[in-house]
Amino acid sequence: MPTYEYVCDNCGYEFENFQSMSSEPLTICPKCGKATVHRRISGGVGLIFKGSGFYITDYAKRHSETNSSAGSEPKSTTVGKSKKAGKTEPKPVANTEIKP
Repeated sequence: MPTYEYVCDNCGYEFENFQSMSSEPLTICPKCGKATVHRRISGGVGLIFKGSGFYITDYAKRHSETNSSAGSEPKSTTVGKSKKAGKTEPKPVANTEIKP
């Protein structure tokens, strides 16, 4: 729901009211009580997103990390696993000889 700006033509009182877009505009001034209030046309304000889950706090970090590794092979965090069907790769044996 938006916040609308109002001004009274009689006493000059300026105030804001938080109301739904489908609500009728206010007409009675809360200060002088006369029906000389009209809604101002404003340029609006920018949106401010607070908390986690928004572009600046979350998406931008993940997006920049994926761009920095773009074009390179994705890194695997599991050691010894093959990229195909989850099979394990044989580990190399260091310098062993089979003696008869």
